[in-house]
Amino acid sequence: MVALHNLASLRVVRALERDGWVVVRRAGSHVHLRKEGNPNVLSIPVHKGKPIKAGTLRKLLKLGGITETEFRALYK
Repeated sequence: MVALHNLASLRVVRALERDGWVVVRRAGSHVHLRKEGNPNVLSIPVHKGKPIKAGTLRKLLKLGGITETEFRALYK
């Protein structure tokens, strides 16, 4: 089982893409994702060599309507 801390940013983006999220743009050090049927835009920080913090990831999952269990299944 994957813990929600020290996860690589680009792998998180790929996991969200598996769930149907689409990259709409890259602005600086952030990747913006959108999903049809969800009014929110997820902004994933992609800082080279730094993982996403657990609290940030939990907030993104909450905005995206994804449970931690569902995310763990998508993150491979």
